[in-house]
Amino acid sequence: MSEAPEVISGIEAMRGIGQTRAMGFWADAWSRVLKRHGARFGLTWISILAFFAIFSPLLANAHPWIEERLGPQGEVISRSWPLLANLSATDWLLLIGFCVGLPWITLGPRALSRSQRLGMFVTAAVQAGVLVVLIPTILAWAAEPIRSDWLKSIARTSSGEWTIAAGIAVMVSALALAIPTIDSLWRRVVAVSMVAAISGSISVVSGGASLVNFDRYLDDEASGAVRSVWAPIPWSPHATRSDMVAAPPGSRVEELPSLASWKGTPFGKRRTILGTDALGGDVLAQLMWACRLSISIGLVSTGLSVLIGVTIGAIMGYFGGWVDLLLFRVVEVFMAVPLLFLLIVAAGVLPRNTYVMMAIIGMFSWTGAARFTRAEFLKLRNQEFVQAAQAVGLPLRTILFRHMLPNGITPVLVDASFGIAAAISIEATLSYLGLGPDGQASWGKLLSSATASTGTFVWWLAVFPGLAIFLSVLSYNMLGEALRDAIDPKLRKAAH
Repeated sequence: MSEAPEVISGIEAMRGIGQTRAMGFWADAWSRVLKRHGARFGLTWISILAFFAIFSPLLANAHPWIEERLGPQGEVISRSWPLLANLSATDWLLLIGFCVGLPWITLGPRALSRSQRLGMFVTAAVQAGVLVVLIPTILAWAAEPIRSDWLKSIARTSSGEWTIAAGIAVMVSALALAIPTIDSLWRRVVAVSMVAAISGSISVVSGGASLVNFDRYLDDEASGAVRSVWAPIPWSPHATRSDMVAAPPGSRVEELPSLASWKGTPFGKRRTILGTDALGGDVLAQLMWACRLSISIGLVSTGLSVLIGVTIGAIMGYFGGWVDLLLFRVVEVFMAVPLLFLLIVAAGVLPRNTYVMMAIIGMFSWTGAARFTRAEFLKLRNQEFVQAAQAVGLPLRTILFRHMLPNGITPVLVDASFGIAAAISIEATLSYLGLGPDGQASWGKLLSSATASTGTFVWWLAVFPGLAIFLSVLSYNMLGEALRDAIDPKLRKAAH
């Protein structure tokens, strides 16, 4: 028998007895998103991509985890950690960010709200990313022979790299300090200083050298001179073998006559789970490493486009009149630019690296965010809370981005999820055409090698990369659709 519902009096109801606490707007929207099966699938797949993007250097690497050099009696003479010594600054940054950022957001100091902790983490991530990119680039630029003697002398001294890195860190940190993530200035100073010290040190001392001699590790282990502990997939994305071209999935390495001397080693025992490509590289290792490129292209380029679009859209919607008219002509000009053809042209005249691609996609795909923000601000500028903020003399920056933006950012977030999917598709298209970033594993590059030079079709080079691209784009689109339905009152009523 079912229990009868508890009956309360009117006075108890007025006191709040028997009532559940209403959820906030975003908490309610997120709960509605999680009720959608498509959204749960999308979040699961995106989480898998993020996991491989962070931990792929530890899971798929041709450098051994541990290498022990053995003596005549099998005793350990020395021990080294080649994999850790060859991690790049980006590898270290992602690992530290995951180990520190997740506990900070979820279990950080209760004196700060979760949104404040998230804002500090995002600011720290951007600051660290800029430092990790700028410091090695400027150090390499300063050490070139064509530079002036005094600059080369600074860059090539024992402390020169640290001096240049410190100067760059101070300038970038000053900009990060100006972002008002929290009101407490000393907390921002401490956070910015810690990020600058860690990121600057990593940029100077980290390895990340390209794998030159893959056979050396294997020959030493086969001869019994060393004993190694390998990653689960002992193969880097750039390690290739001409005698293992287009090996089908499940092929055992030691079955190849040219590699008979490596029988008994971890490399010889393993199977190529997803086969090898047209150059003899492991497909699974490249798929895992390519998750980093796809996620970074999507997030960074979309973040840049949202930043530009929200700023311009806020100015258009707040001022209106001739300002809106003038800036909307600029929006229409950028809307008319064919992004894919622009990227193809840029690949021929500019350096083909990830940062150039991110910048171009971000700087020419912000029009959607600008139009959404403009429409919301046109509705909000006559609201009473905006007029009250103007009456008390708050600065324009505070009115736009602290009071109006939180009430008009919702459509932009939905558009951003579709923008990430579009950026992933664009990167895969360019890599398929051979115009993607040089020296990086890519799903599109793998897909392009499905048809070998002889004209034969290699099915595993089409199925696995194509499936990864399809699932990634589908996941972001389904998440964006669920978020749109959750925050739109009209669609919510139609669903009921």
